[in-house]
Amino acid sequence: MFKKILVANRGEIALRIQRACRELGVQAVMVYSEADRDAKYVKLAEEAVCIGPASSALSYLNMPAIISAAEVTDAEAIHPGYGFLSENADFAERVERSGFQFIGPTPESIRIMGDKVSAKQAMIKAGVPCVPGSEGELPDDPVQIKRIAKMIGYPVIIKAAGGGGGRGMRVVHTEAALINAVAMTKNEAGAAFGNPAVYMEKYLQNPRHVEIQILADKFKNAVYLGERDCSMQRRHQKVIEEAPAPGIPRKLIERVGERCVAACKKIGYRGAGTFEFLYEDGEFYFIEMNTRVQVEHPVTEMTTGVDIVKTQIMVAAGEKLPFTQRQIQIRGHAIECRLNAEDAYKCIPSPGRITMWHPPGGPGVRVDSHVYTNYFVPPNYDSMIGKIIVYGDTREQALARMRTALGETVVEGINTNIALHRELMVDAKFMEGGTNIHYLEGWLANHNR
Repeated sequence: MFKKILVANRGEIALRIQRACRELGVQAVMVYSEADRDAKYVKLAEEAVCIGPASSALSYLNMPAIISAAEVTDAEAIHPGYGFLSENADFAERVERSGFQFIGPTPESIRIMGDKVSAKQAMIKAGVPCVPGSEGELPDDPVQIKRIAKMIGYPVIIKAAGGGGGRGMRVVHTEAALINAVAMTKNEAGAAFGNPAVYMEKYLQNPRHVEIQILADKFKNAVYLGERDCSMQRRHQKVIEEAPAPGIPRKLIERVGERCVAACKKIGYRGAGTFEFLYEDGEFYFIEMNTRVQVEHPVTEMTTGVDIVKTQIMVAAGEKLPFTQRQIQIRGHAIECRLNAEDAYKCIPSPGRITMWHPPGGPGVRVDSHVYTNYFVPPNYDSMIGKIIVYGDTREQALARMRTALGETVVEGINTNIALHRELMVDAKFMEGGTNIHYLEGWLANHNR
């Protein structure tokens, strides 16, 4: 096991990794920007290094600064968390070239799965079902582009090959709008991801967003930890997640999970990863793989009893997975609500000082958050300030516990989306389960009329 790990991230995930390190008896070095000087995990750290000003580009995305921090503190490994550099193959390569262990997949795996075109091709070879679409990157010839769209059938969606986080995608309903939409998405993709390549897929009308969590070691052992339903989202950003997904037959989940495991073994995948699917009319369609720990990993931890972050660290240190597929048991139901510093219904960010922070408690309640009373939420980063996760023996009990937990939660001084979550927990359609990915946007549009 490592003696010292550098945590190359911020916010609640930095604190989550710090806690996992403590459990493993590993020292965690925390890095921070000037805006995060007063973060909880910095105050709790045995060692902390300032890596630059508030701007992400000059701090959390600054590869030389992060690697220098690992060098001066004698860290042996770097955990990238999620977001920032976590899925950057060049960063993983530089980390390993500098003599540190990257806590995540190999740079080769990140490259294959990080480019959505090559990821899709790898999944087709592994027998994982995919959304009908272009065989690869779209050509420049408008006539060929129109021919591909006609074969797929409208509506189609144009996606950036190197995209993520809900950016770099455009839905097209008619041939007249197609060529312009491709050009605009290419420009956006080039500016946002440094890769102008785009591809085309069938736009599914009412799918759910269901994902499969996997863990793998370097000895080609891999397991899947059940599924999560992440369909409650707005602007392609998840708001509520739950495990297991309501109403999907276990046999179908097992079949797709086994294919995901087979795909991991085929590409020599190592660490934690998530296969994301659209689910419609009883069919799964692969859309992308996230080669890192997910924001919503706690709902899987609650329903399987597996500590995903600790396992990530253990397999990066060269250990074998401490369990087999047969030992993975899914029990009960878990729900996660993301707490954001933003207007509850218009989703406008609301940075500022938290004058009162009172998180909930009680049976089956977990709060992952780096904030506290008098903490200043900086305007420079994502608006998420924490997550409330609840567990129940049944989905009904989990919903009841979440209502209680949200009722107990007090955050003053800034706007948050707690009011939105409270309403959604008593929404008839959500309570029924199985809402599609467009449901919340429609709900918000009606609310904001």
